[in-house]
Amino acid sequence: MHTLESAAPAPHLPTSVQHLTFRVREAGYALPIELVREIIEYAEITRVPMMPAYIHGVLNLRGNVVPVLDLAARFGMELTEAGKRTCIVIIALPLEDGVQRIGLVVDAVDAVLDIDPHGVVPAPPFGTGIRADFIAGMAQQEQGFLIILNMPQVLSLDDIRYLSQAAKGS
Repeated sequence: MHTLESAAPAPHLPTSVQHLTFRVREAGYALPIELVREIIEYAEITRVPMMPAYIHGVLNLRGNVVPVLDLAARFGMELTEAGKRTCIVIIALPLEDGVQRIGLVVDAVDAVLDIDPHGVVPAPPFGTGIRADFIAGMAQQEQGFLIILNMPQVLSLDDIRYLSQAAKGS
């Protein structure tokens, strides 16, 4: 007599992952929503001396000092001039020694979208306007491609050190 062994169910892959989409200089970008803590209006940012140009400074968020990074400047463009739709996306980036809250200056926040991981393609080696290692993938949308950012690369270890110094030095 032999028994039929039931096959273990295949691990469930998510059919879609929610991403916050936003604009930086007319290009569409996305971040996994799990990194996003809140979106705030562009507010007065305190400059911190001797920081790279792409680090705007720090802001006081309910008593916590949060370093603020200008994504456009990080991508090699000019610093963002705040407009009506400019805002700061507060993310929490898990690191080895805890979680670092960081503000990202963006030109405008668009929406929260479900992106099918199976529809994400690798970035082309050129033509995106930013370094290829900053890109986790590209997702086709009705309005064109969204660039899904690889935040640990965008915020390299050196950047994290600068941001940590900025938060402590204010």
